[in-house]
Amino acid sequence: MMTFMRPAAALLTACLSFATPVSAQGFDGVVQLDILDGGRTANGTYLGALRLTLKDGWKTYWRAPGDAGIPPQFDWGASGNVGDVAITWPAPEVFDQNGLQSIGYANQLVLPVEITPKNPTKPVRLRGEMDLGVCKDVCIPERLDFDHTLDADAARNPAIAAAFAQRPYSAREARVAKASCHLTPTADGMQIEARVTMPSAGGREVAVIEPGNPALWASRPDTERHGDTLIARSEIINASGAPFVLDRSEIRITVLGAKHAVDIQGCSAG
Repeated sequence: MMTFMRPAAALLTACLSFATPVSAQGFDGVVQLDILDGGRTANGTYLGALRLTLKDGWKTYWRAPGDAGIPPQFDWGASGNVGDVAITWPAPEVFDQNGLQSIGYANQLVLPVEITPKNPTKPVRLRGEMDLGVCKDVCIPERLDFDHTLDADAARNPAIAAAFAQRPYSAREARVAKASCHLTPTADGMQIEARVTMPSAGGREVAVIEPGNPALWASRPDTERHGDTLIARSEIINASGAPFVLDRSEIRITVLGAKHAVDIQGCSAG
């Protein structure tokens, strides 16, 4: 059976133990944010990373957090000389607790960012806020400030390199032969059945479907494998309840396995 939680219900579940938000400082320093330097690349971009260090047993969430997680959000607006910011997400873990499934990271997350400067002759200053959720026995929303001028001459950073190495495989690297999506209208929105032909990612495989449109929300997929084909079924709705069109080229399918994760961009009609 598909599990779906609308955004408001998810946030309520995540924060039900608190009547008002609790800051990191107010909850005994649950999480600390540092900016790591990775130097400048050959094409003129800057490498850096947001490093979140959590107290033992605490976890935070991936960009698609699961049934009741809080997706992280970033505000780079106060930064200086920042043109574009590209984030590379390391493959997350799947957590099952009290019948709910969440997706994220335990104890520490190093999140690489590659910054394209507006003016290549001037320094890059990362300044802004990160909103996130952290959980242990309870879940709390956090807002963390950062302010750091990146070091163009910094050496290669092993922590950033390790985080890049933990990214999901691309469809080509994972030998994905085909990815198709069959769409069927439902009373609330659209059912999607994704069929991915690829070798196993190892052990229990969990599929995550992202519609590609921030106004749309997808239920937790039912995932099963038949030979070389992984099948994931989910329901997608518009949070406003309005009709919508689903663009298959924007659909993102991530398969999380015991050996590795796979990131698949777009799917064909099926």
